Order: sequence, then C-alpha cells, then structure tokens
Amino acid sequence: MAIIRKEILQISRDVRTLAFILGLPALLLLMFGFALNFDVKHIPFAVCDESRSAAGRELAGRFTRTEYFDLKYNLSDSRDLDHLMGEDRVKAALVIPGDFADNLAAGRPAPVQVIVDGTNAASASTAAGYIAAILQDYSLRATTEIFEARGLGRLSTPLNVETRVWFNPELRSANFLVPGLMAFILMVIVVVSTAFSIVREKERGTMEQILVSPLRPLELIVGKTIPYVFLSLISSHAVLFLGYVLFGVSIKGNYFLLLLAMTLFVIGGLGQGLFISTITRTQQVAFQLALLSSFLPTFVLSGFIFPVRNMPAVIQAATYLVPSRFFLDALRGIILKGAGIGALWEDLLLLAGFAALTLGASVLKMRNTADEGKGGKIKRRRALR
Repeated sequence: MAIIRKEILQISRDVRTLAFILGLPALLLLMFGFALNFDVKHIPFAVCDESRSAAGRELAGRFTRTEYFDLKYNLSDSRDLDHLMGEDRVKAALVIPGDFADNLAAGRPAPVQVIVDGTNAASASTAAGYIAAILQDYSLRATTEIFEARGLGRLSTPLNVETRVWFNPELRSANFLVPGLMAFILMVIVVVSTAFSIVREKERGTMEQILVSPLRPLELIVGKTIPYVFLSLISSHAVLFLGYVLFGVSIKGNYFLLLLAMTLFVIGGLGQGLFISTITRTQQVAFQLALLSSFLPTFVLSGFIFPVRNMPAVIQAATYLVPSRFFLDALRGIILKGAGIGALWEDLLLLAGFAALTLGASVLKMRNTADEGKGGKIKRRRALR
C-alpha cells in the first residue's frame, strides 16, 4: 500500500505521464482510425466507348451508378489512357470496342477491355473484383434478353447464390481496425509507461534505499503495477467510447469477459515494461527497448494489419510469442462476434500465462538486484571497519 500511494502521488504530479497514458491513446485512435481505411470506394474511372451505342452506354452506366467508381473521363480514343494512367488521374478504365453492339445483337462474343492500375496490389485486386462482378451481372442479363428475343424462353441459371456477410454486413474497415488499434495502442502505452518506473528510481538514487528496506521484491512489483492497471483500464475504456462514438463500433458480447481480457493483457504489458525497467539503467535505453519490443511485434505479427494465416510457417510460429495476437483475437471475438468464454478460453489462458511470466521475471530480476544491493552495502560496511 505504501508503494501504491507513492506511485499515485508521483503520477499525479507528473503531468506528462498522465497525458501519455490517458490522452495519447485517444489521439492515436483519432489519427489511425481516420487515416487507416481499407475501404476501396470512389475509384477514379475512365470509359472509352468506341461503339457509341445504347448498349455501350448501358454498360458504362452500370459502373457510374455505384459508389465504387467515379467517372472522371469519357474518352473517344483508347490511346489517351496511357498518359491518364501514367499521371495517376485514373485507377481503372473500361474500353468498349466499336463492334460491341453488333456482336451483342448477333449473339456473338462481345469482348471488352478492362485496365486496372496495379501499383497498389490490394486496391487493384479489389477494384478488379468489383469490375468482374458488374460485367458478370451485365453478361447474364444480356444473355437472358437474347434468349427471350429468340423465343427460347427465359434463361435460368442452375446455381442461385445469395451471399450473406456475418458480423460486419457493410464490410466497414473500421469494424476491423478499431479493435486492432485498441490492442496496438494499449500495448505500446502500458509497456513504455512502466518501463520508466523503476529506472526512474535508479536515476534519482532512491532505488538503493528501497532495496535495503523491509519491502520484498514482489511487494515492490505489485505496488508499482496496480496504479498503472487502473490508469490503463481507464484509457482502454476511453478508446472503446471513442470507437463507438466516432466509428460506430459497439460491444456485441459480454462486457465482463472483455474486461477480463483487457485486465490480463494490461497486466502482461505492465509486467513486460517493469522487466525492461529492471534490466536497464537509463530512461533513454528503457524507452528504446520498450518501443522496440512493443511497437514492431504488435504492428506486424499480431494480425492487426497483416493476417497471420498468410504469413510463412516460421513467422506464424513466432506470432505465438506476441501477446497482442491473442488479445486481438479476443477483442474481435467479443466486440464483433459476441463470442463467449467457450470460444476464447485459449486466448485468455495464454494472456494469463504471459502476465504471470512477465511479472515473475520482473520479481526474480528485482530479487537478484536487491541481493546484489544488500551484498554491496555489507561489503562497504566491512571496508569502512
């Protein structure tokens, strides 16, 4: 309790630490939430209709009537597409040949050309998928009209596909990103903030007094952890609130299960920060280690941006060392799917194991440091005698 009171007083007097723990997560959510967006819409689009026919205009109109494509240029010569693509004015284009309407009316194959800027592979793949779906629908309708015009009856397809998207019907990238941002922000904040905790005592010269006091290493670690746990939980709830207000991401599952996952993850991150603090001597080195061990693994290996299943087998094995992966699975399961303990118990168990490991390592390192400090003090007393 003495260490808890001391930490609370010290944090309350340190405006920068309070701003870092409470204000920075909200700021990062605003920045990343609006900047990161995987929704591919309003693609700059060009049409070159060399047929100048009603059928060509109907096909081009199917693209302009959606929110995915914005018609920027209506060309008469396909050679104009070279400099438009080169100058990044359009990202996709449709070329309708001059004999398009005649081929369509005669029931012959009516080829069209689609050009997509592949500079950004993800956006290009999505755009190509949109175009393929529009052309397929148009082709099916045109074939049906030809059958009816020839008196062959109405064409019926053997497969009737009805796609239903669960958990994110509108396919909004915010629903995918906000839980990931929460895991990413929390991991960086809690590790960096507590990495300064013990090393600050070393720089001020108060650590030697603490080490020779009756205080045990476990009591010191727990006392320094508890205030940061509550501050981190307040910060995480602020992120949840902003995610709901700004991006419409609400909690579909059990709140107390989410609170348990957050608590385990925060304790593990704090334990990691405290361990870094016990093995470093300056705040500068502690900051660098904390940032290196939290920022890069969480951003790259947790599944926040890059799906883990698409990584090589060796990298997938390495992701099991990143606690953010399990926390992110739990977050998306609870917030988006409304999953229960039956689906998430493995993630929660691994988060608990990570928390126990980091706190245990911090206690052991602090115990060794305390023994070394007491041994050094005894040697100095003997030397003075």
